[in-house]
Amino acid sequence: MWIWRFCHRSHVTTSQDAIIARDLRLTLGSSEAPVEILKGLDLTIKAGETVALLGPSGSGKSSLMAVLSGLERASSGTLQIAGQNFATLDEDELARARRGRIGIVLQAFHLLPTMTALENVATPMELAGESDAQVRAKAELEAVGLGHRLEHYPQQLSGGEQQRVAIARATAPRPDLIFADEPTGNLDAATGHEIVELLFKRRAETGATLLVITHDPELADHCERVLTLGDGRIASDTSA
Repeated sequence: MWIWRFCHRSHVTTSQDAIIARDLRLTLGSSEAPVEILKGLDLTIKAGETVALLGPSGSGKSSLMAVLSGLERASSGTLQIAGQNFATLDEDELARARRGRIGIVLQAFHLLPTMTALENVATPMELAGESDAQVRAKAELEAVGLGHRLEHYPQQLSGGEQQRVAIARATAPRPDLIFADEPTGNLDAATGHEIVELLFKRRAETGATLLVITHDPELADHCERVLTLGDGRIASDTSA
């Protein structure tokens, strides 16, 4: 938080646009030495669209994803995410707005080492009050090919298997949007290829909007649209 063996209400938005950002700005640092990261960015992404986000280091890619996913508050501008006005929400409200609507897959996996694969996927849903979290987590892990690894801890899994768990954790709540930040960055080429295929397969099956930061040409080629950031602004916007 994007085939099920159980019935569950989908969170997928019926709005045509999943993301609408206008004059989006992010300034960090002190008032004496402010650093402007995002500089009046305008962006619209349709529901169900797959978008690659490219750009050199320091261009603002990760900061943009943090703002769009509600992990960071924009300094100014307007931001509609899955029908929610993120620009007006405080940190607690952003956390509630993310829940069930947004799935995040990161380069470093960020699995809890003291929890099994099943627990890593189920626990966020349990904390959100979902009564069938264990059933849904098991089904999602089976869908990513890990039905035989449910009780294994992260240290007992390969890097590719850990990323499969992270994908299952992101897609199990059936989110409107999936954000992925260099999801193949810590994997070898062959494993990265498998993860790319799996990520897009699960996205298609859940109908989520996907925004992915990547330097991987194969991953970008899978997307319908490629955005390139430069100096906190969108430098180019092309469709496949």
